[in-house]
Amino acid sequence: MEVFVLVGSSGTGKSFRAISVAKQRNIEYIIDDGLLIKGNKVLGGSSAKREKSKMSAIKRALFIEDDHRREIIQILDKEKPNKILILGTSDKMVESIVETLEVGEIKEWIFIEDVASKEEIKLARKYRVKEGKHIIPVPTFEIKKDFSGYFLNPLKIFRNFSKEDAHDWEERSVVRPTFSYMGKYFISNGVIEDLVYHVANKIIGIFKINNININNTNNGLIIEIDARIVYGNPIRPLVERLQEQVKTEIEDMTSLNIVSIDVNVKNLVIL
Repeated sequence: MEVFVLVGSSGTGKSFRAISVAKQRNIEYIIDDGLLIKGNKVLGGSSAKREKSKMSAIKRALFIEDDHRREIIQILDKEKPNKILILGTSDKMVESIVETLEVGEIKEWIFIEDVASKEEIKLARKYRVKEGKHIIPVPTFEIKKDFSGYFLNPLKIFRNFSKEDAHDWEERSVVRPTFSYMGKYFISNGVIEDLVYHVANKIIGIFKINNININNTNNGLIIEIDARIVYGNPIRPLVERLQEQVKTEIEDMTSLNIVSIDVNVKNLVIL
């Protein structure tokens, strides 16, 4: 396995640059902050950005926990990658990860200053320090359940390497970690209920929402809705539209992940 490392201090834009660095060297596999990534898919691990303290985040990124380390080693043994890119904040950090995961010798050292200008690094630091923004180099759908309530937005990067792929794009995920100094925020179930009522009132054929039950899980929200619908409307399409609209608006407005939306049609109302 050929091992490449990308080194840069915290907040300099390593994760943002990781995909382009990997593509230039034909590398499919990336290790970043506790995650093993292949292309646009997370193969294993868990993100250090989900830890509750900076110390636990560092331990996660260094694969110190036995279960975490064994999981990644087993996946690498199964996948047998030819090349891998490992991200770290210092020489010592990447050397520690390489040794812990037993991936071999480092073939090439890449420093953030080699792939980003001073102005770009300065801008990246600004976003980290002032806004607490962190990048994860995978599409939002890959880690959404692990960051329910902590997403800021997906970041789509358009590539223009040639005419053939001028309209291609890559997606990275922007999150605010649990341990961010920006602090925590809470969205009450009452707010979610108000959003459900708001969505339902806009759908022709929904007569009334009688009850809403919200179950908060580690992966996101499970919402149960008791609905009365107007007689004469096709029930299944109407319920599916309600589910789709509730999911879209709540996720867009709150960044919370919706695990499921169960709709109970209690009765039909003849107008």
